Parts: sequence; structure tokens; C-alpha cells
Amino acid sequence: MSRGRLPWALLAVLVLAQICYPLTSGATRAGLTVATVVLGYLLSVGHALLSRGTRTAVALVAVATGGGFAVEALGVATGFPFGGYDYSGELGPKLAGVPLIIPLAWTWMAWPAWLTAVRITAPSTAGTRPGPATAPGRGAAPDAPSWSRRSRAGRIALAAVGLAAWDLFLDPQMVAEGYWVWRDATPALPGLPGVPASNYLGWLLFAVLLAAALRPLAGPAVDRADRRDAPMFALYLWTYAASVLAHAVFLRLPASAVWGGIGMAVAAAPLAVTLLRARRRVPDRPAADPAPRVDAPA
Repeated sequence: MSRGRLPWALLAVLVLAQICYPLTSGATRAGLTVATVVLGYLLSVGHALLSRGTRTAVALVAVATGGGFAVEALGVATGFPFGGYDYSGELGPKLAGVPLIIPLAWTWMAWPAWLTAVRITAPSTAGTRPGPATAPGRGAAPDAPSWSRRSRAGRIALAAVGLAAWDLFLDPQMVAEGYWVWRDATPALPGLPGVPASNYLGWLLFAVLLAAALRPLAGPAVDRADRRDAPMFALYLWTYAASVLAHAVFLRLPASAVWGGIGMAVAAAPLAVTLLRARRRVPDRPAADPAPRVDAPA
């Protein structure tokens, strides 16, 4: 299997596992939850490695997996920043009170959330022609660092919201399954009893720190999105759409379907629009590109 097809293959298996989730119960459902998280982790880390190289993959693991474990261990021990909670034993072995798959879940969605923010906030290059004006040191090139500085805060914020909003689906679902329980679930968002509002604020705080740390460690390779990232965009949009449907229909959690649908739409809706617009521009690209075809006979 080619490097480009491997992420798609993992995504297909992940989707199949998630489709099976509502059809199972008990220990089978718990095992399927663990398997789904592991698949998502392999998909995101594998894509980072194949598309951006070792530095990016190591940075992602260090920040999202390592940082995710650290903040979860802190949360279980002290109640900060999420609130007081305890994990059951249904999600596999624990370390410092944290199931080992939990940091993998942070990593699973952190990478597509980051790439989604990159894709949405990327400066438009429509109408730009290659040539002396865009050569290093002339024309538009000096503006790139300036644009990067202006956009950094917005990109981090969007990536953080894109990741944290996922928990509007995740926490109500996992609490309903009994995978963890909150010691004090008040105050809670309307319609989402059992999960304190402080949990979502804690997710947002850590997501901001995660996104802010990823770029310096991963390097400039994560500043741009391209065709290699299509599996990650598909993963993010699938997670959004499938979560709304599953919570509204199969899991009987209509309030989390609404909250999650609104929250995650902040990143999912602009991503869908951006991808659709880019797709519509594809037929016009050959005519606008003055460069000769490289596969033409000499």
C-alpha cells in the first residue's frame, strides 16, 4: 500500500468502528471505544509522520500525548483545570489514575483540528503568478512573515476551539457510558447534566496551550495545508457530522447533539466551505497557469 493511501485505509477502518459503536453494548462497546481511539491515534500520528516528517510527528506526540497525559493526571489529582473526576476501569490500564488511551484521544483530534485551522486561515493565493515578483527577497515574499505574525493568534484560537468543541460530544457520551464520573457536576450547561461547565473551560485552556506549543516544536512544515491533508479534513468533517447524527438519533443525547453541533461548527462549517470553493476552482487552474506542461514530449 502506498504512503498516500495508508491514511485513507486507516480512516476507513475508523469509520467502520464508529458505525458499529451504537450497535454494541457493555464490554464490547468499551473495547470498541478503546480500539477506535487507538485507530484515531495511529491515523493522526501516522499522517503527521508521512506528510511532514519525523520532527512534526515527534512534536505532536510530545505536545498532545505527553501534554494530554500530564493535564489529565493533574486533573484527577487536583481537580484543576477541568473539575474533580475519576475514571472507571472500563477503558483499560491506568497510570496515575488516567487510562492510557486518554492521552491518545487528545492526539487523535488535535492534529486534524490544527490542520483545519491552517486551511481556513491560509492566505489566498488566487491570481498569484509565479515570477520575479514572488521570488525570495522581492515583491510578495517579504509579506509572508508579517502575515504569519498577524494570523498566529487567530490560528491558535481556531485550532483550540476546533479541538475543545469536540468535548461537547465526547464528555456527555462517555459519562452516559460510565467511563468516568464527576465528583461535582454543577453548574452544568443546560441539557448536559453530569458534566460541569468548568470541564469545557479546562479543555479550551489546554487546547490553547497545545496549539501554541505545537508550531514552535513542529517547525514551519505545519504552517501550510495541501492535498496530502485531505484525510485529516475528511476525519474532522466526518467526526462532526457523525457525532451530530449519533447523538441525536442513536445515543439519545439530543442536547449534546445541539451543543456539539453548534460548537464544532465554528471550525467545521468554514472548513467545508473552504474545501468546496477550492474544488470549484480546480477546473480553472490549468488555464490560469502559464507554466508549460512538464509531461509534454520534448
